[in-house]
Amino acid sequence: MPLGRRKKTDKPRRSAYDKALALLARREQSRHELQERLLRDGYARDEAREALDHLAEDGYQDDARFAEMMVRSRILNGYGPRRIRAELRTHRIGDAQVERQLAEAEVDWLASARTQLHRRYGESPVSDYAERAKRAQFLLRRGFDAATVNSVTRADVDDAVDSED
Repeated sequence: MPLGRRKKTDKPRRSAYDKALALLARREQSRHELQERLLRDGYARDEAREALDHLAEDGYQDDARFAEMMVRSRILNGYGPRRIRAELRTHRIGDAQVERQLAEAEVDWLASARTQLHRRYGESPVSDYAERAKRAQFLLRRGFDAATVNSVTRADVDDAVDSED
């Protein structure tokens, strides 16, 4: 081995704090996500917990900020509230925090659902109930609630019937 070159295993291991800080430098992450990553990388549970507590004290990691970012991002990507709630729960964000972030986002879910239908299906009218069901399933998979989906897809069917008269 040439002089000055070290094996990868010779490199001193970073502290859990430094590792988590490096992960946060790339993107906002939840405490749960960081903890899972640190544990997977072989850090002791106590060391990971201390590092995450220190990051939170220093203001580098904040689950409220993470939730706000996630809600904003998912809304911009056209997802509905049910999908956003489910995703935040996988990050162990509390229900109260999730509901607060969704309320602060002040989203018109009907308009968002209509936009998603338009992006996916264009201006083509709904020709039959099978097509309506297909569009409804699309919106349900994106996380819109049944009432919103029903309202938006019924409007499409009603518009198609009106245009045939």
